[in-house]
Amino acid sequence: MEKGLLAYIWNNTRKQQLWILLVVAVSMVPYFLSFDLPKQIVNGPIQGDGFEGAGATQLFMHISFDLPYIGEVTLFPGVELDRMSMLFALSLVFLLLVVINGLFKLYINTYKGRLGERLLRRIRFDLVDKVLRFPPGQFKRVKGAEVASMIKDEVEPLGGFTGDAFVSPAMLGGQALTALVFILVQNLWLGIVAALMVGIQGFIIPRMRRRLLVLGRERQLTARELSGRVSEIFDGIHTIRSYDTSNYERADVAERLGKIFKIRYDLYQWKFLVKFINNFLASVTPFLFYSIGGYLALKGQLDVGQLVAVISAYKDLPGPLKDLIDWDQTRQDVQVKYVQVVEQFSVEDMLEPDIQKLALTTEPVADASIAAANLSLADDSGAQLLTGVSATIHAGETVALVGSAAAGGEALAEALGRILWPTSGRILFGGEDIRILPESVTGRHITYAASDAYMFQGTLRDNLLYGLKHAPLAEAVYDEEATKYRKWALAEAKQAGNPLYDINSDWVDYRAAGASGPEDLSRQISEILDAVQLSRDILDLAIRTTVDPARYPDVAERIVDIRRALRQELEHNGLKDLVVYFEPDSYNTEATVGENLLFGTAVGPEMTGPALRKNKYFLSFMRSTGLDLTFYKMGFAIAENAVDLFGDLPPDHPFFQQLTFMTADEVPEYQQLLQRLRGKRFEDIADDDRVQIIRLSFFYIEPRHRFGLLTRDLMTRIVEARHEFYAGLPPELTGALERYDPHKFMLAANLMDNVLVGRISHQHPDGAERIRKILAELLHSLGLYEQVLSIGLDYNVGAGGRRLTMVQRQKLNLARAVIRRSSCYVLNAPLASLDARLKNQILRNVLKLFDERGDKPTVIWVLSDTSMATFFDRILVFDRGKLVEEGTHDALMRSNGVFKELVS
Repeated sequence: MEKGLLAYIWNNTRKQQLWILLVVAVSMVPYFLSFDLPKQIVNGPIQGDGFEGAGATQLFMHISFDLPYIGEVTLFPGVELDRMSMLFALSLVFLLLVVINGLFKLYINTYKGRLGERLLRRIRFDLVDKVLRFPPGQFKRVKGAEVASMIKDEVEPLGGFTGDAFVSPAMLGGQALTALVFILVQNLWLGIVAALMVGIQGFIIPRMRRRLLVLGRERQLTARELSGRVSEIFDGIHTIRSYDTSNYERADVAERLGKIFKIRYDLYQWKFLVKFINNFLASVTPFLFYSIGGYLALKGQLDVGQLVAVISAYKDLPGPLKDLIDWDQTRQDVQVKYVQVVEQFSVEDMLEPDIQKLALTTEPVADASIAAANLSLADDSGAQLLTGVSATIHAGETVALVGSAAAGGEALAEALGRILWPTSGRILFGGEDIRILPESVTGRHITYAASDAYMFQGTLRDNLLYGLKHAPLAEAVYDEEATKYRKWALAEAKQAGNPLYDINSDWVDYRAAGASGPEDLSRQISEILDAVQLSRDILDLAIRTTVDPARYPDVAERIVDIRRALRQELEHNGLKDLVVYFEPDSYNTEATVGENLLFGTAVGPEMTGPALRKNKYFLSFMRSTGLDLTFYKMGFAIAENAVDLFGDLPPDHPFFQQLTFMTADEVPEYQQLLQRLRGKRFEDIADDDRVQIIRLSFFYIEPRHRFGLLTRDLMTRIVEARHEFYAGLPPELTGALERYDPHKFMLAANLMDNVLVGRISHQHPDGAERIRKILAELLHSLGLYEQVLSIGLDYNVGAGGRRLTMVQRQKLNLARAVIRRSSCYVLNAPLASLDARLKNQILRNVLKLFDERGDKPTVIWVLSDTSMATFFDRILVFDRGKLVEEGTHDALMRSNGVFKELVS
């Protein structure tokens, strides 16, 4: 990127700038005519100049030129008009000039805006492109929030300035010069006065505004630092709360905000001082015009029409002049911002653009061996991580890197994955230095995964297949309207210098996953998830998800078959009492009172949470059946029992995990509520207090809470009330509840509720786990397992994958690496958070999977547990940044060296 903003703008928008400058030049003609026309109207039709005699006329729109050697050339002879007709004709011309000038401004401003937005788009893309080419160490030196703030906010004014960079000085300068020349033509002295005041404003104001630039630069830097600090608070919130440093952080933020306030306050003071002086100088000139011009008019040296025209012209002079001064300040301001941004993004050792060039395909690697030649690595502080290491790992070999903490194996793995660059020596892949190999080779043939797994916001599937999205391999299909938009978008992207890639195309390289297309990719996904033992987690997410019948029609259509098969399986295994089913004419003892009463799942917001408690029909139904009093008494008893049992326990006591109807924080609130309500009649209790008590009964389950509050008579009464509730349901609420029905699919229920149409009995502590196991087996036998797994893969992982546990993130990260068919895998302790048993099992599964594929990849695995090294062909042992031993497991055990010490 160019060092100067104006040079960057000119180089990227030269043709557009020349065109708009031409339009500006043409617009000066009607602009000048609009100044002269008021004089003609006042002196001509109004004062009668040229209409002295009765019935006098003048030519309107007579256009002729005197040319050398040719004489007078008449383009239009004109029209004879009397005094009144001339007045209206000139007034209409004046109106026409106003419209023309307005249209010119509309076109110029619109064109400038589009030009600015295009260049802003180009700048932002160029900066993101540079981020993608940063050397690895740069990401450890800068904060992501500060970089994002620069790309999003700090370059925003640059786009607004782009359209004004050359057009504004030409247009505003042309308008100011036109007005000034017109004034000079009308009267020399008034022209000199106007020119003198313009010169004073042009000299004083820009110099006073230099202080504003300095303050603006300080404001920008402090705001950027604040953005980075807030990002640190967000990322480190658990550390802050763990160490009780939240008030320290508040003090730090308050200090930074104080600095920003001081800078902004000084900025406002100086800004309005400059504005006051500028407005004063602009107001002095009309005073001089009225006094000096009036004097000349009284002396007969200036006619009234000229004075009116001069004052009218000067009214248009301060505006362009002020805008021109503002333009110069903006130019200096955005130049400073541009230079600061460019300096931040001008980094040494940046990747060359050709290294990241798009490649639709890549040739197979003939030699997948990796060699380190006298390799040395260091961190940002210069501390040596690895010194003079030379080693060769042959194609198809499985190699374990072991050593104590920070021994050097992790650093070597990072260098092999191009996360860390050598300070000396080289790393060769297939005989080529990986520093100069394009990413289409290293990024597809060398797969790197570490324990610090980062997940992008999106679904599990998006993150799992992320490593397969190298290039758009199949074009997206659009309808007619979308095709028109796509063509427009491509044209705009080309104008802005952006790539023409379509994000809606299919970017997934199915062949790289061992699939022929999207139709058989699910089998590969299932195989990988089983290997890393993530299938169960995803299945758990799937059964808690509501299923879209349009997307998964087979699951929705066969839900009744799954239900029937599950019930038969439970009966066959003697587990009939494991699930208590919802039946229209019976009370489900394992469900809550609320579930038994409503007997369905809420589809819309009308019958859920606070809305239900305010629903007019529901409230009238409760009153008419007397259930409001019944549930109030039950809720009151529940509150008394809960307060007696849990009132003296600390909030973190494990017993509160069993309390589903009340949180630990609500216990003291209900304690006070009970004291306030004791002895009061039901009719005298406030509606809010009544609701607070009644709501407790809706969450009550007798076999779980065991307060003895549900009698047979009450359960029968609730079932009868259920029928009354649906019998009187008004038409507007018929779609708000979806009733439990064992013979159909329920749109509002999750997959587990759809399969069970009941509740798991609390008499079986491991009931939920047994149901999941049986359900997984049934899905396999019915051929629906992969589809249900696909439902779980639609789960959104959240920002940075925070909706997943650390163990799940590391499993998913390893699955993302293994699903690619690469020539070489560099796995840098990818399962650090897992226990030894699970880590051992997954490692064996993955190595077995590689063997079964038959492509015999090179595998380099950094082990935190040396006992697992026995599964590898060869072991490299590191100690204090050096390669101290290498060989097979048996050979190293016989040598009695460092490896044997690590194992023991």
